[in-house]
Amino acid sequence: DLDGQPRRQTMATQAISPKRTTLMLLRSGGKVLLGRKKRGFGKGKINGFGGKVEPGESVYTAALREMKEESGLDVLDASLRGILSFDMRGDGNHLEVHVFSGTEYTGEIVNSDEMDPVWMDEASLPYDAMWMDDQYWFPLMLEGKIFRGIFAFQSHNELLEYDVNTCTLADLEAVLPSSWVRP
Repeated sequence: DLDGQPRRQTMATQAISPKRTTLMLLRSGGKVLLGRKKRGFGKGKINGFGGKVEPGESVYTAALREMKEESGLDVLDASLRGILSFDMRGDGNHLEVHVFSGTEYTGEIVNSDEMDPVWMDEASLPYDAMWMDDQYWFPLMLEGKIFRGIFAFQSHNELLEYDVNTCTLADLEAVLPSSWVRP
């Protein structure tokens, strides 16, 4: 915490009209499908599959669409695992990321113009090649927990403060209208 004030209160007052985005994590046999980002925001980083929610689209539908576009796979059992809020103070971006995971899928993995997918061992993830915040919430997701996190970055590689807590699915769904979460 900064100057004795709760981190959540400090960051919540600065977040204005966040961009809603998604992140899909596919798990199978102790591995998680991740990819190296080829272009755009986060280029070069190892990450899950996701992107912007289109107007009129639910976060659930956006997560499935982005996974298909970036990996070639259709996730059959996606479930909401967490919501992460990002205050990118260096460039003024405010993001709200809806994290989904699943274990059942159809299709064949393909490289896209945006991602190079690869199965990685959950026990030895390359956190040094991932976003700095991943080390704080990703283990909760791997443990099957539901979570909420708030992160403030000065630049894309300078994490200023964070707060991550477990919660219930009802807590997450209460943040958004049901049309944003369910198909």
